[in-house]
Amino acid sequence: MSSSELQAGKVVSSGGKLAQGQLGVWSIVFFVMSAAAPLTVFVSGTPSTFRLGGIGAPGAMLACGVTLLLFSLGFTAMSRHVRNTGAFYAYVAKGLGKPAGIGAAMVTIFAYGMLCVSFYGYLGFFAALTAKDLFGIDLPWGLWAIAAAVIVAFLGYRQIDVGAKVLAVLLTAEVLILLILSVAVLVRSGGEGMSLAPFDPANVFFATGAGTLFVLGFGSYIGFEGTAIYSEEAKDPRRTVPRATYIAIGFLAIFYAFTFWILTVAFGIDGIMSLALGDDFAEMAFIATDQNLGLLAVKVMQVLIVTSFFACLIAFHNASSRYIFSMGRERLLPAALGATHPKSKAPHRASLVMTVISIVAVIGCVVLGADPYLGFGLWSYSSGVIGIVFAQAVTAVAVTAYFMRDRQGYGPFRVLIAPALGAIGLTIGVILIVTNFDVITGMTGAVNWVMIVPTPLLFVVGIVIGFVMKRRNPDHYARLAEQGSVR
Repeated sequence: MSSSELQAGKVVSSGGKLAQGQLGVWSIVFFVMSAAAPLTVFVSGTPSTFRLGGIGAPGAMLACGVTLLLFSLGFTAMSRHVRNTGAFYAYVAKGLGKPAGIGAAMVTIFAYGMLCVSFYGYLGFFAALTAKDLFGIDLPWGLWAIAAAVIVAFLGYRQIDVGAKVLAVLLTAEVLILLILSVAVLVRSGGEGMSLAPFDPANVFFATGAGTLFVLGFGSYIGFEGTAIYSEEAKDPRRTVPRATYIAIGFLAIFYAFTFWILTVAFGIDGIMSLALGDDFAEMAFIATDQNLGLLAVKVMQVLIVTSFFACLIAFHNASSRYIFSMGRERLLPAALGATHPKSKAPHRASLVMTVISIVAVIGCVVLGADPYLGFGLWSYSSGVIGIVFAQAVTAVAVTAYFMRDRQGYGPFRVLIAPALGAIGLTIGVILIVTNFDVITGMTGAVNWVMIVPTPLLFVVGIVIGFVMKRRNPDHYARLAEQGSVR
């Protein structure tokens, strides 16, 4: 090993330990559910899903949740044997080989980074709109985005449980208002308008817009896989990670299906489709809130949408930082990024890099005059979604391959059948996203391929890097993905 490699190894070994035993089940649940952002899915997802996919939107949300639960059975079983903050990277490396693991890591870092950046555009847009509408404060969206970046950067330097406490408050508030709305709709409807048509397989799997339903459905769960990212910082990770994963996916599946269905009760089957196909379709959630709770609740919801995007930022910033940290610790990125803060044990350098990238992206968007919602936010979000679902699909295949060699005492359903079914479902999800990408971006033509191509390209580049490293630096290659392995 060269002197430079020894020096890099010292950086990692001296500062590459995250805070141990900081996060319980619910802390991790708050992180991953905040990344999914149930309120923003409800407000922005329901109009598009009903408009483009039809009445089967609630059933599709439930079906996506079931697919991800199948995937998570093997995913969490593997978390007992591999506890690494670079979750997809480590799992794929163990299941399909280290070159594929590097490819998955490159895709995931890119995807998480793009998603993190996109939420600055969304937050800035909605913060500027809400501040002007409710408080008469007229500031450019970029200032709101940069202010959020500074706060997120501060939290990124603190102990991980501080961010979890902030998310607990924000997530509880957004879930609470949707539950209050749901109860109000049920009470006001008196049982009328209830229909199981949204769950009819004919409307979910065989409708004209079925592909669109699942494109938007899988995108609504982005972030759940973050449970494994926090395994090194979890209390009793053998139990904490699986429980947090099941709770997060199970809750989101039921919550999404229920709240989407509530809108069919509020407007009726014919009424909601008429609204979805009309000019005011984007206001669907606000119209339902105004009719059932009043104008004050609409204003509260406007504020909570901003805090929901802020919660997204905290969650994705933390996830991105930990992936960058993990790759620095593995020396696939500069080794200095694999250091942690001497007091908080946070991956402070990786966090700072993510903050700088985000602020530069916001400033660049402002200078170019790009729209923060339809341009900056939507394009980066679209690129991130396909990357994460692709990485999930590859990981599902890797988990199945890993346990095919040795079931480690688990039954065949949990570690072979369930993840294989999840892999099939997620692969179909990737295909649906690619073939319906214009639904996500709202654009047609070659520009969509510009956003799709980075995912497979980065995966292939990562594989090539892995094979080159294996030949040129076998010692380094042999140590890859060993951090956190449990035998």
